[in-house]
Amino acid sequence: MGIGGNFWELLKPYARYEGVDFLRDKRVAVDLSFWIIQHDAAVRSASRRAPRNPHLRVTFFRTVNLFAKMGAFPVFVVDGEPPPLKAQARIERFCRAAGLDPSECAIALPQMEGGETPEIQRNRFFTKCVQECVELLELLGMPVVRARDEAEALCAQLNADGDVDACITADSDAFLFGATCVIKSLNSNSKEPFECYNISDIEAGLGLKRQHLIAISLLVGNDYDLHGVPGIGVDTAVRLIQLFEEDEILQRLGELGKIGKIGNSSMASLSPLEGESRRARAPPHCYRCGHPGSKRAHVSSPCGPCNASGNGNCAAKPSGFRCECPACEKARLDKEQKKHESWRIRVCQRISAEDNFPNERIIGIYLNSGGDHCRDKAPPLQWQNPSVEALVDFLSYYQNWKPSYTRERVLPMLTTIFLREMAANPREGSLLCGQFGFHSIQRIRTRFFHPFYVVKWKRVSSGLTCPNVGLSGSPPSDFPSSEGTDPADLMEEPEVPSIFIDDGCWFMATDENMELVRAAFPREVNRFLKEKEPRESKSKRKETLASDSPRSGPIQLSITEFYRSTKAAATATATATATTAAAQLKPDEDPVESSHQGPSVKRQKRPLSSDQTLSKSVRRRLLFD
Repeated sequence: MGIGGNFWELLKPYARYEGVDFLRDKRVAVDLSFWIIQHDAAVRSASRRAPRNPHLRVTFFRTVNLFAKMGAFPVFVVDGEPPPLKAQARIERFCRAAGLDPSECAIALPQMEGGETPEIQRNRFFTKCVQECVELLELLGMPVVRARDEAEALCAQLNADGDVDACITADSDAFLFGATCVIKSLNSNSKEPFECYNISDIEAGLGLKRQHLIAISLLVGNDYDLHGVPGIGVDTAVRLIQLFEEDEILQRLGELGKIGKIGNSSMASLSPLEGESRRARAPPHCYRCGHPGSKRAHVSSPCGPCNASGNGNCAAKPSGFRCECPACEKARLDKEQKKHESWRIRVCQRISAEDNFPNERIIGIYLNSGGDHCRDKAPPLQWQNPSVEALVDFLSYYQNWKPSYTRERVLPMLTTIFLREMAANPREGSLLCGQFGFHSIQRIRTRFFHPFYVVKWKRVSSGLTCPNVGLSGSPPSDFPSSEGTDPADLMEEPEVPSIFIDDGCWFMATDENMELVRAAFPREVNRFLKEKEPRESKSKRKETLASDSPRSGPIQLSITEFYRSTKAAATATATATATTAAAQLKPDEDPVESSHQGPSVKRQKRPLSSDQTLSKSVRRRLLFD
């Protein structure tokens, strides 16, 4: 979808890799169809059992994570009726996927007056999935906007007008519609950062602006024309488009096709290189030394460079020699220019072979000349609180989820809304869902390389029914429970709160953003940090003492280290024993003799033979006998 070829690969070197906090407190436009198509294909291709209504499950969990964990304000955009120009492209894409001949499918398509193709309704099953997701999002309190035709076009318009800060879509057409910041893929439960593309980085790296990108899409293909110009890929299109300025590229593209039909002699008028198209032929060079001049002239007298080196005649040129004289430099420039012009002529010939190129209707759609993809005048974007009871009934019907399971999964969104309200308007005695009060901060928890405060909430009411959450009755039965019917480990399911009893009271612990908690409850955060300082200093002192003192506990060594340590200990023991025995001997005693005499028998020292004619082995036997 979007610009044909490997267009995303072209932009990948200029992507920024952002973390979880990049979207905090930012408005983002989400292409809802992209979410449904992407994850429906992922679930159906998995070998495990597919969950019930995966489009609703993915939309629910992704929205909760995007709103609560990442702190963003999502705006969901839904496709309208596709423009008539896109009908043939959709049929051709379907034929390609089914292995059919697109030309035969195109013949069966009727034509309307004026040569336009009729509108083709979207797949009924997909339309039903979109309607169910829209109903779910409205129950979650998220704003949903319907485009007149393409959702990515409206996402780009909202981004260009400043209504949102970024677009979440994998359709590269968003840049052609005017988007300034596009997030290709997003997974809140991944340790890897996500790819974010800014049009400013693309302009700085490739020198391509919006109309340049439109020209590339006309050459390599797009959602309205899958073919483009045969034989022209992304690299060739970029090389051609970079020769012209943005305000003239679309006009020049049409002129290139016309000049290709007229002939090759008119190409010089569009050449961006200045100077003559033909240059004088390079002067003769000596084939021995490679300098300007003939060999005959160099035989009688060597040339200047060879004479300066002290040789009587021309020296043989080294391998890889390249003459740097002005005539040779001009010849090389002329060769490069001629090669470049020949390449451009071939490209223009391919362009001229296409009828009705460039297609002005496609250019009009991307430039929004008629405003076809704009939304109707609507009130400003607003985010509402979730309708929990209606949401429980909705997911119980479509997903067969228990009420406690739904309340548990929507709780991160409710805590985020509560903390934002407290940060904007602090009120004493405010309760989360009318039942839970902020108690304390337990600790700092790191998940996916991102720190969170583990906030402890205390239940302060009993036997009351909350209109938003619906927790009623005794604490053990009305607290959220993780009992559900779908697999619990599928697709970005958010972290569930933990429930525990302390001193006879029911508590709930949730992971919350540190900055949001500080803005909502600054005193409690300061108290937690003050209490944390003594513990950290104490742990640091223990670590310092442990590092300074020798290790007292047993340490498991490798086999090599074990034998090395054993051998060293045995050597040290033998050395110490020998030293002690030598110190206990009298001055007139021999160590060998002392070691061989018994407890009560004193052996006399045996004189060694001074005859050096005896062999070494004989003298050794005489010494130890």
